[in-house]
Amino acid sequence: MSRPLDGITVITLEHAIAAPFCTRQLADLGARVIKVERPGTGDFARGYDERVQGMSSHFVWTNRSKESLTLDVKNPEAKKVLAKLLEEADVLVQNLAPGAAARLGLSFEELHPKHPGLIVCDISGYGDDGPYRDKKAYDLLIQSESGFLSVTGTKDEPAKAGCSIADISAGMYAYSSILAALVKRGKTGKGTRIDVSMLESMVEWMGFPMYYAFEGATPPPRAGAAHATIYPYGPFPAGDGASIMLGLQNEREWASFCKSVLQRPELLEDERFTSNSRRVENREALRAIIVESFADLTADQVLQRLDDAPIANARVNDMHDVWNHPQLKARNRWTEITTPSGTVPALLPPGTSNDFTPRMDGVPGLGQHTEAILQELGWSPDAIAALRSEGAI
Repeated sequence: MSRPLDGITVITLEHAIAAPFCTRQLADLGARVIKVERPGTGDFARGYDERVQGMSSHFVWTNRSKESLTLDVKNPEAKKVLAKLLEEADVLVQNLAPGAAARLGLSFEELHPKHPGLIVCDISGYGDDGPYRDKKAYDLLIQSESGFLSVTGTKDEPAKAGCSIADISAGMYAYSSILAALVKRGKTGKGTRIDVSMLESMVEWMGFPMYYAFEGATPPPRAGAAHATIYPYGPFPAGDGASIMLGLQNEREWASFCKSVLQRPELLEDERFTSNSRRVENREALRAIIVESFADLTADQVLQRLDDAPIANARVNDMHDVWNHPQLKARNRWTEITTPSGTVPALLPPGTSNDFTPRMDGVPGLGQHTEAILQELGWSPDAIAALRSEGAI
């Protein structure tokens, strides 16, 4: 079956997570993604760790289905290769240091007259203007700057998200914005420029705590793995030492929770717990009651009571549990992809279509496709050898 982005070519000067996560999803939909990497070292995310058969976990996650072309983009001969690539490209994505793309002649303003249909997506920490423009922006720094850390963690100490949430948010907005730009180009024939800021992407995701603290109101407190403003909503220990997660959303569920799960219907008359705001205010007292009620039950027994109620619940899984999750297995959500070190499992993209299967090609080795791409562009074997000898590739 054909895929939505078959025939679309994406050139990307990318590193770390935000841009690679964006372009990998474009590749999932069929786009040809040519990843331009520095000769010798490549995307520095290649060296983050060696957890996947000697390869980086971050790199394997965000770089399948791409072609790796090594170019020293500052070399005059390499610049000719890049210029040739852009002649047939539909999208250029970059998350280089602030101002670096412009110095290389890759700004939208410079490219648009020569390539009017080209979509240029610039991903940065803080955007291309303003007083923070030139500040370095790593994921944890943006989690901090956006206020995310102020509402995440325990009462005594903030905590970062366990995954690269700021990079992921920027990558998702870049991805959706590029899709929108392709739709618009289909109507107008003209390419556009997209400016994605990690800070702005994360601040958008902070909408609930920001409005909760509107006009100087008290922000939501840090509540560990529990919900800050709804209770009971969070993890609770069972009698066998395992933890389960549960969440209540309304008074109907509170009544069912008291009668069927805690088997304490008299709590419905307790003035401390007659509304969500009162339960939040008296959360420590309510938590003690819940923990006492679960003390003689295993996690499976608690989960069964919650399912029967029915009250929303979940197991508190670790990564090994997720690799073996029965729901993912039942829905056949795993496939295998190739890498330079062997075959590894990969999750199919979350958006399942009945019209096409996603592209799930291999993770490229550094420079794996350099010679093939150059030959496609018209460079002879001797010319390629010359580029290699002078360090351009």
